[in-house]
Amino acid sequence: MSLEIESSDVVRLIEQFLKENNLKRTLQVLQEETSISLNTVDNLEKFTSDIISGHWDIVLEAIQPLKLPDKTLIELYEQIVLELIELRELGAARTLLRQTEPMKLMKQQFPDRFVNLENLLTRSYFDPREVYTGGSSKEKRRQAIAEALSNEVTVVPSSRLLALLTQALKWQQYQGLLPPGTVIDVFRGKAAVKELEEEKYPTQMSKLIKFGQTSHVECCIFSPDGQYLVTGSVDGFIEVWNFQTGKIRKDLKYQAAENFMLMDDAVLCLAFSTDSEMLASGSQDGKVKVWKIQTGQCLRRFEKAHSKGVTSISFSKDSSQLLTGSFDQLIRIQGLKSGKILKEFKGHTSFVNSAIFSADGHYILSASSDGSVKIWSVKTNECINTFKSIGGGDIPVNSVHLLAKNADHFVVCNKSSTLVIMNIQGHVVRSFTSGKREGGDFCCCTVSPRGEWVYCIADDMVLYCFSTSTGKLERTLTVHEKDVIGISHHPHNNLIATFAEDGLLKLWKP
Repeated sequence: MSLEIESSDVVRLIEQFLKENNLKRTLQVLQEETSISLNTVDNLEKFTSDIISGHWDIVLEAIQPLKLPDKTLIELYEQIVLELIELRELGAARTLLRQTEPMKLMKQQFPDRFVNLENLLTRSYFDPREVYTGGSSKEKRRQAIAEALSNEVTVVPSSRLLALLTQALKWQQYQGLLPPGTVIDVFRGKAAVKELEEEKYPTQMSKLIKFGQTSHVECCIFSPDGQYLVTGSVDGFIEVWNFQTGKIRKDLKYQAAENFMLMDDAVLCLAFSTDSEMLASGSQDGKVKVWKIQTGQCLRRFEKAHSKGVTSISFSKDSSQLLTGSFDQLIRIQGLKSGKILKEFKGHTSFVNSAIFSADGHYILSASSDGSVKIWSVKTNECINTFKSIGGGDIPVNSVHLLAKNADHFVVCNKSSTLVIMNIQGHVVRSFTSGKREGGDFCCCTVSPRGEWVYCIADDMVLYCFSTSTGKLERTLTVHEKDVIGISHHPHNNLIATFAEDGLLKLWKP
């Protein structure tokens, strides 16, 4: 069942907010431009009580922002003029009669009643029996006016707009769309990032997601805004998860209707645009698709992105291009608008396992099973540097990762027990080792958001936590019972996802 909200109700909520914050001029302009009036009173009982008691100064102030029928206003002002005459407040009565809009309308529409009031003003006495005829009285007239006015107004709880926003945010938090206890950017609808949360290595599992061995996860990524955890499986399914509950995100309508994003073959890599709005996926058959994460709609297909499986994918900073690497030994830049291959980088002699843009976007760093890391110029397509794998020989390089601490440094993870930080000139700045001769070769790696930690998983299914500042191995943790496929870090929380051939995805926290 879909809920529909009237735009006029939204305008009224804003009008109430303006009224409560004493922004009278803005309120008046909004009412004039939209022709939508607030027509609310703070307390209906007090409002009617003031009318019945004849507290006309309070009543007139209360009705100023209201849009009321002419007939009701004429009845109200006529009664006030009558009571002012009775009190012998003739100056005030005369001003109200001759200078207010309702009385001018009365003069046009009901001239006899207007003349009667003029005559009463000139008399030296006031006789209620003459004024209130046919069984009427001052009290009955007040009662009738109170009923007529109360039918035109409504009472809305105070701060209704803020209350609704709070309820919506609480529901999003309950659904796991927003992390608990965070400051919310209401305008953008996102949780404010805790920039200075101390980075800590994981010590315990927080959630477990079971996929089954025939549909195990091949790739997994968190969105840059920290709202989404997305997995790509060997069966071609791409699924968005609530990483706090370990459940499928049903707030996304397409997933609630069992309409998942889908590739024709195993999904090998995923990437988000910087604004977290678009998701790109690469598959075993060389195809690439770009999706709108909110709707699950496929925005762009690259049927022939590569001739073999796409192993690596990432967006350019402005999200206009995709950088892809493949088993076909090529690196390409694909244009999102044109849907065409814009650039190609040849030089690796085996699988390209990882390809990323440098921080400034001028270079590409690539890692290959040929045992080398290459640096390419985006402008000229040329390879400007090649670094052979650490440890000698042609040891396959699994991945390269930028280091947030230093734009010129990057992490190189190869199929050995040693991991290094290199600079752009190819010099080793720091190295880390599992300390094992057998079973200690690293298969995957990730870096914490601010570059304080490097996390590697080796063939022994153990997570190794290295401090980049000390170079020391600070913690080890057995994470799976079968070969680990990959690891991913949340963009600003101390949360790590690991996934393996046992069909399990595990989330780890300090």
